[in-house]
Amino acid sequence: MLGVDEQMQLIGRGVEELIQESELREKLSRGKSLRIKAGFDPTAPDIHLGHTVLLNKLRHFQELGHEAVFLIGDFTGTIGDPTGRNVTRKPLTAEDVIANAASYEAQIYKILDPEKTTVMFNSSWMDKLLPSELIALASNYTVARMLERDDFSKRYQNGHAIAIHEFLYPLVQGYDSVAMQADVELGGTDQKFNLLVGRDLQKTYGQPPQTVITMPILEGTDGVQKMSKSLDNYIGIAEKPADMLGS
Repeated sequence: MLGVDEQMQLIGRGVEELIQESELREKLSRGKSLRIKAGFDPTAPDIHLGHTVLLNKLRHFQELGHEAVFLIGDFTGTIGDPTGRNVTRKPLTAEDVIANAASYEAQIYKILDPEKTTVMFNSSWMDKLLPSELIALASNYTVARMLERDDFSKRYQNGHAIAIHEFLYPLVQGYDSVAMQADVELGGTDQKFNLLVGRDLQKTYGQPPQTVITMPILEGTDGVQKMSKSLDNYIGIAEKPADMLGS
């Protein structure tokens, strides 16, 4: 395994923000393989070019000898990620999630090394969580703290509805880090609040806080909003070249 400085050079390539660098250096200095988490909700059957930014960074960690975990959010997908939205997203059905997730494993290996990739589903622990445990999880954050999130804050100020279940999304994403005992979590810049929730919850559950690495977000085909499956402005990595580039 390379030295800390050499690893940090590759890890830091293209990164928007790293929280906290000193913590990551300390983890790397132990000379042990770290568990790197990147989560994706199966809201459509395609992995798109925007996802490849995270997948390439996950591949960097693989090349450095660390464990890359591709987390499929089959449970969080049924909640619906409110990030960046000004209305409540309709949650997917369990059938939709299963169908979409099935295509993910085939597509991710266009970038990731299949022999060094662990695929997990967050339903494997969330489906076992008792109602009392979910309430205890929710007790770790206040409404005021949730409203610090930019999209929630804007919707509240503009009088747009925020459903209670939307507050659960960042908590469940954060709890994933607890269940996985993640050392590092990758995400787009729009996911920063959720990633930091993971750090907070790990501390609450007596774990070392994960390092948070945010990556830039690609614009979608509309040239305005982020590339997103729910906005249908994405280019899937499994599409034919003629479809990707246009006729």
